[in-house]
Amino acid sequence: MKIGLDISGGDFAPKATIAGAILASKLLAENQQIVLIGDQDIAKQHIEQAGENPAFFEYIHAPDTIGMSEHPTKAIAQKPDSSISRGFQLLKEGAIDSFASAGNTGAMLVGAVFSVKTIPGVIRPAIATNVPKVKSGFGILLDVGANADCKPEMLPQFGLLGSLLAEHVYGIQKPTVGLLNIGEEAEKGNMLTLAAHPLLKENDRITFIGNIEGRELFDDKADVIVCDGFAGNVVLKMAESFYMLTRQKGLDDPFFERFNYEQYGGSPILGVNAPVIIGHGISSPEAIKNMVLLSRNMVESNIVEKIKSAFN
Repeated sequence: MKIGLDISGGDFAPKATIAGAILASKLLAENQQIVLIGDQDIAKQHIEQAGENPAFFEYIHAPDTIGMSEHPTKAIAQKPDSSISRGFQLLKEGAIDSFASAGNTGAMLVGAVFSVKTIPGVIRPAIATNVPKVKSGFGILLDVGANADCKPEMLPQFGLLGSLLAEHVYGIQKPTVGLLNIGEEAEKGNMLTLAAHPLLKENDRITFIGNIEGRELFDDKADVIVCDGFAGNVVLKMAESFYMLTRQKGLDDPFFERFNYEQYGGSPILGVNAPVIIGHGISSPEAIKNMVLLSRNMVESNIVEKIKSAFN
């Protein structure tokens, strides 16, 4: 197994990404190797400074970087030697089994769709994230940013994508699916949720339990919560603020500790033909480590083939 990692993407790259790769490498099996994609000389220099052997990794030299503020489509086309462009080329060729980056989110989405492409039958890929539950564990929320505007028929697909991720990567048996809405009643909501509700209810590939209000997001009512990418991204950013607020207030609470993004590493793009993980721009070495481990778990679970089969 070859796990591709962009070492140039992220606010603290390459130091944090390489440090995270070193941490992850100690937890991988002998047949699992991290492929570092970025400036090869800088990567080896950082690894040697950390007292580690550069031979433990493979390297793909990609001297260019796509900045966080660059236009995704233009940057992918105009910077073929960037770490993100090279990573997706390798993924397309099958030279790596997965690709992860804490760099430009838009470029990661564009790269995924235009290189390995969307799985046939999937209308639009979605980004999924973990939502901590009060009692224990976590649920899956999607979409959280790939599709700001959605058609009603996309939400049942998100429900199926999230269910497959929950079951095969996270081991949640028979995951339930809820629709994020402003009320429990089927008659409530905007045009999107009103149209999507009956489609979710009629879909026999998922276990739909009805609407989920914002106050129910962190309980055990649903394992998978679906919404459009606009609402999902607002919820994601609000949830991320919980952990920062508790830190600022000096509060020590096990539940809010689980809102720390570092524990989850990154957010998978579901619905494309290879495992692709997007990391937080401020990813620390711990977050990078967990992003690599999530990449490994997605490859081991064969989640992409299971999604292909479900949408065939």
